Amino acid sequence: MPRLLLLRHAKSSWDIAGLADFDRPLAPRGRRAAGLMGEHLATHRLMPDRILCSNARRTRETLAALLPHLDREIDIRLTQALYDRPAGSYIDAIRRDGAAARTLMLIGHNPAIQDAAMMLIGSGNPALSEEIGAKFPTAGLAVIDFAQADWTRIEPRAGRVVAFFRPRDLELVGTEPPADDE
Repeated sequence: MPRLLLLRHAKSSWDIAGLADFDRPLAPRGRRAAGLMGEHLATHRLMPDRILCSNARRTRETLAALLPHLDREIDIRLTQALYDRPAGSYIDAIRRDGAAARTLMLIGHNPAIQDAAMMLIGSGNPALSEEIGAKFPTAGLAVIDFAQADWTRIEPRAGRVVAFFRPRDLELVGTEPPADDE
């Protein structure tokens, strides 16, 4: 059963006036949240075989914070196809580039990541679907399982949502909450 991990990039910084959106780095809070999500992935054995990551700076920095926690070789693809695109483009990228990955992670942006999750979820815990539909926060992670054998056949509403993790929830059960740096 293929598993899709949809991860929104961590909190970005708006401190540099005039910086292009594509070039925005992570804020200190975002770096901490991305590392916390990496620890969570490792602890719960949510290890991707392949990662499709937008090539924007904040998504690449989110990926960099995850990597120390991932204990296997992973096929990583940086792609422009996930930056400033609609949800349908995310689903196209999953179909086209998912390959034989048993667990595929996509690191992208809102609103496309939230919209893609809502387009793909057809079953599972309704409370999780409602949470995802209401707000997909930075460094939020949706876990969606599919019955289809390969990614090329993925269809809207075919996924079953099994988990949704937000950094603030992980902070509550994990380490001391970070000082607010905003």
